[in-house]
Amino acid sequence: RIGSLVVKNRIVSSPMITGYATRDGMVTDRLLRFYEEKAKGGVGLIIVEYAYIDLKGSISAHCQLGVFDDACIIGLAQLAEIMGQNGAKSCVQIEHCGRQKFIGTYPMVAPSRVPWEELVAMGGVIPTELSIEEIKEIIEAFGDAARRVKQAGFDMAEIHGAHGYLITNFLSPHTNRRTDMYGGSLKERMRFGLEVADNVRKKVGPDFPVGIRLSGTEYMENGVRIEDTVAFAKALENAGVNILHLSGGNHHTMHCQVVPSNQPLAFNVWAAEAVKKEVRIPVIASGSITSPALAENILKEGKADFVGLARPLLADPYFPKKAKEGRPEEIRPCIRCNQGCLKKGIFAGKSLMCSVNMALGREDRLARLQYEENDPAPRSKRVFVVGGGPGGMEAARVSALRGHQVVLFEKRDRLGGALLEASVPEFKSDLRPLIDYMAYQLKRVKVKVTLKKEITAQEIMDGAPDIVIVSTGSKASMPEVPGIDKPIVVNGLDIYRGKEVGKTVILIGGGMLGSELAHFLAEKGKRVILTTRQGQIGYDMEIAHFIVLIDKLTKAGVQIHTHKLLQEVTDDGAVMVDLARLGEKVRIEGDAVVIMGGLQPDTGLYEELKDKGLSVYAIGDCVQPRGIHEAIYEGHLIARSI
Repeated sequence: RIGSLVVKNRIVSSPMITGYATRDGMVTDRLLRFYEEKAKGGVGLIIVEYAYIDLKGSISAHCQLGVFDDACIIGLAQLAEIMGQNGAKSCVQIEHCGRQKFIGTYPMVAPSRVPWEELVAMGGVIPTELSIEEIKEIIEAFGDAARRVKQAGFDMAEIHGAHGYLITNFLSPHTNRRTDMYGGSLKERMRFGLEVADNVRKKVGPDFPVGIRLSGTEYMENGVRIEDTVAFAKALENAGVNILHLSGGNHHTMHCQVVPSNQPLAFNVWAAEAVKKEVRIPVIASGSITSPALAENILKEGKADFVGLARPLLADPYFPKKAKEGRPEEIRPCIRCNQGCLKKGIFAGKSLMCSVNMALGREDRLARLQYEENDPAPRSKRVFVVGGGPGGMEAARVSALRGHQVVLFEKRDRLGGALLEASVPEFKSDLRPLIDYMAYQLKRVKVKVTLKKEITAQEIMDGAPDIVIVSTGSKASMPEVPGIDKPIVVNGLDIYRGKEVGKTVILIGGGMLGSELAHFLAEKGKRVILTTRQGQIGYDMEIAHFIVLIDKLTKAGVQIHTHKLLQEVTDDGAVMVDLARLGEKVRIEGDAVVIMGGLQPDTGLYEELKDKGLSVYAIGDCVQPRGIHEAIYEGHLIARSI
């Protein structure tokens, strides 16, 4: 129970921007279908993504939902109705971005003129300090927004007071340097948030449930501390707030907000537990709660009253339904990669995507098969899939669901492809449930899987398939330099397969693959010298993973050499060319020279089959080495087309 609201279970869909609204903040059919599918999945309460409250500076991102005017109510009413029709209680999170304005345009306002360095670098925008009159206008705008949420038929409103947005800007000593009634002591820094809560309560009435989201801590020097949040939470309870939704971090500390796979699970649950001990109203815990078992333990141990799931419900909106029915093995797991949702999605100025769920944002076209498993092909065909990585497994699964007779051939003794190596480090262990899930799905839809079989083109021809999908991945490509054949040289992937190397390792390749291997080797006690021809390492990584990785490498003492190009391998190390010093040569000594990068598509089988006139498709890394997102996406779409 949340105030007067009864929720059917303790699973909350935490808000996450989709980019599915119109450019002027209105509800679209795409947004309706997204939330409709989520409601069908069995979640108790859906908190709709943050919605901006005015047109004077609260808009944070492109195609963000708005609740700034009564004209928004019609679309919002459709949204509330469609969720209610499918069994979920509904809420909208109302927001003012403060100085965290992704789109980086004026007007940008904050308690004080403290810039966000990334936005200054991007466009030179520095926030304007709010006047008392402007503060009062924003407080009124929050209340008006909540009134519209109620009028549209939602069951609850949530105030966004977390993640470095405006309410956090006032609460945090880092961003609030004011000397008037809204700055200084904690009591004064809390004033703005409490006046927002009071105004919201005044405009929605005494019985309409109101919540607020808070960061337990900002995880930064001179930021919000857990002691501040506990005091704020108690004051908010006294002000009539009905539920507290705990998270953590801000956009300076993104790795503590949208927690990546190289951080622990349930990362911010401790904050919910700390607050729950001090208040009587219910508390939602959120942050990397990726399985029913983990969620259940949090509730059983009394750390929270509800669990908030964001990315896991992107990966599988039917998570609650499958958990309730005792089918956890059928839940498509979130791997916390942040690739589809953040790097390729919101941070790229695009809409929300998911690396493991191709129906996300495409519910109008793909949901029927993905969730209802009912989209038969016009005619059943005999389909051969070559390669048991994520792309091949997805192609086989979808083909079988559509009624085709599918045989998958994998040359190794187990399924997983490149994920088998990628999932070896403990900091990449989130990939392991995905391998298990995808393998289970093949069994469930009765795909015939043939392991330890490197099938040839002639054998495929003899099998007379109607369709062949080639997902043979990529292969290592060694640089053509003197000494590359010396025993000291090691393929980086072989280290994940168990090959031992000496104490000092010279690692060639500073992209994501090389940087993560450096982390893995450092954890094993190796002295690692990481080199890259680029100006920095991890240049192709998602930002939250990168922040964590840099910290780990620094603490482990990994030496990083940028602008270095391998020229020669010697018996005791390598000779590098310093690209930043006009080709100056640098000699580095080590026990092993590990090559990690330079992958090339393995196109041999595809080219051979194409020449034989078969109906053949290539997907994943055998087209071009990329990532799991592209492999699964291409496998899914090819299977949809046959």
